[in-house]
Amino acid sequence: MYIVAVFGNIFLIFLIVTERSLHEPMYLFLSMLALADVMLSTTTAPKILAIFWFHARNISFGSCVTQMFFIHFIFAVESAILLAMAFDRYVAICYPLRYTTILTSSVIGKIGIAAVIRGCMICFPFIFLVYRLTYCGKNIISHSYCEHMGIARLACDNIKANIVYGLTVALGTTGLDILLIITSYSLILHTVFKIPSWSARFKALNTCGSHFCVILMFYVPAFFSFFAHRFGGKTIPHHVHILIANLYVVVPPMLNPIIYGVKTKQIQDRAVLLFSSISTCC
Repeated sequence: MYIVAVFGNIFLIFLIVTERSLHEPMYLFLSMLALADVMLSTTTAPKILAIFWFHARNISFGSCVTQMFFIHFIFAVESAILLAMAFDRYVAICYPLRYTTILTSSVIGKIGIAAVIRGCMICFPFIFLVYRLTYCGKNIISHSYCEHMGIARLACDNIKANIVYGLTVALGTTGLDILLIITSYSLILHTVFKIPSWSARFKALNTCGSHFCVILMFYVPAFFSFFAHRFGGKTIPHHVHILIANLYVVVPPMLNPIIYGVKTKQIQDRAVLLFSSISTCC
């Protein structure tokens, strides 16, 4: 799954970058999402495989904190990109005549930069929150990658500040992203069902189908893992929590290019054309 995730997303980025017909806002946002997926799976999967294959269970505290930062940072960036993609669909369906004037290349670039800056601003405090703690006893994290609360629960100190900040970030940023995505799709549905033609309605909804599937795959397991860390320690079987946490970092990155490849005709056509030209050359 890790290999498919990496090669699938790199191929998607290559396709979008090299094909000028795909230099549209929707596909530029998709290339950002694909890059974030590669980074997320590469930050976690190699260490997970090293644990399972070679029993390489040791990690330095600095490396663990670095991995923790990038996991939370990439999650925040992906959430912002999914919100940007929802806004893209909203503008495309509700204001089609103004689509190219609203989502210019400059605006798309600024959205990407804003997503990165926001991710850094909300995730840097995690580093200071875990470094300020005193650790004692067996420093064994019960997961195969380092997550903020997983590290914090190893400490002998009071971790109330860690819990409060983690919840604040989750509800204040990611929760707000979800609320805005729901608002965008509510406005999209309101506009779509005003269209008299059923074929036009289906076409409009079909353009949002792949994005909606990606949203579900991204947020559902992420929030399950997040709340299980904080509230479900005794009610959720530990092996279930670990399994879902491991699958979360490889399954969505693996499936995203497949979903967009299957449901987006432009990407299908360009992929077929590329492979046809390669087979012809060979």
